[in-house]
Amino acid sequence: MRDQWRSIGVLAGALFAVNVVARLVTRFAFDDDEAAFGRVSLIMFLVIGLILAVVVFTWSRRAPVARWGADIAAAVGVALLLTVLVGPLLVGDNPFGGGAGTFFGQLGLYLLATAAGILVGYLIATALGLDYRSQQLKRYAEVKTTKPRRVVRR
Repeated sequence: MRDQWRSIGVLAGALFAVNVVARLVTRFAFDDDEAAFGRVSLIMFLVIGLILAVVVFTWSRRAPVARWGADIAAAVGVALLLTVLVGPLLVGDNPFGGGAGTFFGQLGLYLLATAAGILVGYLIATALGLDYRSQQLKRYAEVKTTKPRRVVRR
């Protein structure tokens, strides 16, 4: 149980760290350039999606979806709250300073990027037949085909 919470915390911390790095880069390197801000944000969302795709690909090989799905959801939820509420404070901004549209836009983009990463990771594992369920079905098929038929005596 302790290892489960540790992996959730590490994943949430990694997702939040990507956001902090992106915020610091835009703050110090591109303070006034809106186009650069958009590019850094896009790169941040791509990196977050890539991290989640790799994690989901790895976790889907070891356990069924019911076991790792809640862990991923918890990590994404914690990272989302940290990103939206704490992230702006680290660079001296107000989390609600841009208005409700900006706040909910951040929520939507973050959830979209994470959902895309999760979906891509799981679909790749499933398409390659490497996810937990596919491996179970493969083992079942192998056992059923290698097992000799029982002879019925009357």
